[in-house]
Amino acid sequence: MRTSTRGSRRLVALAAVAALGTGLLAGCAEDSEGPSDSSGGGGDANGKITLTVGTFGEFGYKQAGLYDEYMKLHPDINIKENVTQRTDVYWPKTLTRLQAGSGTDDIQAIEIGNITEAVQTQAEKFVDLGKEVDKSQWLDWKLAQATTKDGKTIGLGTDIGPMAICYRKDLFEKAGIETDRTKLAELWKGDWSKYVGLGKEYMKKAPSGTKFVDSASSVYNAALGGASQRYYDEDGNVVWDKSEGVKKAWDVAMEVATSDMSAKLKQFDKPWDQGYANGTFATVACPAWMIGYIQQKAGDSGKGKWDVAAAPTASNWGGSFIGVPTASKHQKEAIALAKWLTAPEQQAKVFAKQATFPSTPSAYANLKPLAATTAYFSDAPITQIFSDSAKTIPTQYFGVKDQPINTALTDIGILQVEQKGKTPEQGWDAASKEIKDVLGQ
Repeated sequence: MRTSTRGSRRLVALAAVAALGTGLLAGCAEDSEGPSDSSGGGGDANGKITLTVGTFGEFGYKQAGLYDEYMKLHPDINIKENVTQRTDVYWPKTLTRLQAGSGTDDIQAIEIGNITEAVQTQAEKFVDLGKEVDKSQWLDWKLAQATTKDGKTIGLGTDIGPMAICYRKDLFEKAGIETDRTKLAELWKGDWSKYVGLGKEYMKKAPSGTKFVDSASSVYNAALGGASQRYYDEDGNVVWDKSEGVKKAWDVAMEVATSDMSAKLKQFDKPWDQGYANGTFATVACPAWMIGYIQQKAGDSGKGKWDVAAAPTASNWGGSFIGVPTASKHQKEAIALAKWLTAPEQQAKVFAKQATFPSTPSAYANLKPLAATTAYFSDAPITQIFSDSAKTIPTQYFGVKDQPINTALTDIGILQVEQKGKTPEQGWDAASKEIKDVLGQ
């Protein structure tokens, strides 16, 4: 499974279940150590060119049959996928090989949490793919994340994680809360504090044993995912303690953490999974890839009880890119494969298999969730909701220490307030100390 960071936690879900597509993924593959002859070497015994694709976790290319399709279209090409399941293992290994100028795959995946580091420190190690494609195929904000100040695009966007609110309409009804998805979206439109305000109303008549939301950290991450600025500015300067986006997300998370509306569960831990099955919480901020996760964890008993509404603000959680290292011995062929894998038609095929939401808007009109999935979520117009969100997500800049800063704020700062009864000021101070250590201040 793809694991370890906030940006890649969505990959845990993907490895567990296929969301809007055709069912469960085959199990996680074993980690592989990458090409033994530095990017595939020459041709094989049959005179074919072997292209290697390095990924963290399953990107769905193999599962959707894309490799086989491409090799059929190009009989002179053989494709080998090298999978490392953990991003915290994959990226340091990739950096070492990039810096050495050898040992890389012909195509290397880059997780959203690492894209800024790649752009700022490794751009010369990647081919400028912006010269090879029609840039208008991608969402502007997605392409911007992989583009240097001087206009070099080092990676092509694969998936994204547009946000919605998934909610238990049966619990809302029992609590006397509006259940219509369109009306709900209007109630909290534009402000996560309105969403939290509805949570306060829910708790007045909450069904026994239920809470409004799974965790304060969940709300924090969702709110921050829609901010134009998070921990770094566009010049790469650390601004986490001055960022308006961080302040607003922190404040709304503190509203949750200091109230009784949170189930105080850590996402992707076993109790959180059980919370779905037991109906412990009524809402969760859910990116597109989480739809299938909910369906699997809540089980048959949740069918028709869950619904989906637009989130207070357009927000993103997760996503990746693929790039071609300059060390590739088959740059021309690798560029062609990267272009093909990320084309709208192929992104739609991956979506159909495992619900990784495309970063290419032209694919949206043809995305079709399974009838069983739409029925599970009360016939909500799922693809429309996520598509609308995707088109209005602001460009965000991720810094080199983005992930550890986020972890300090959520797993130390917010956690101390929510689970240990600390004040918001104490939680912020604890997170600040950790962040300063991370930044070497």
